[in-house]
Amino acid sequence: MSEEQKYRLYLYDLGLLIKENALKVKDQAKASDDSERKFLRGILFGYAEVIGLMQQEAQAFGIGLDELRLDDIRPEGDLI
Repeated sequence: MSEEQKYRLYLYDLGLLIKENALKVKDQAKASDDSERKFLRGILFGYAEVIGLMQQEAQAFGIGLDELRLDDIRPEGDLI
């Protein structure tokens, strides 16, 4: 496996894992009581910031969001 391929696969997996974790926290927040929901919403803000930054940097470097599996999520609309 080439170095380039290794990094591509890493980013391909990482994007999906971060997105899945964020959506899992969103579901947990919906099912939790008020105090826990506030805590989980804070975590969601962090995920939204990370996903948004990953998307911005990918676009700046000419990397398609589909290559990171982040093409189907809008951080501010889907997480916050």
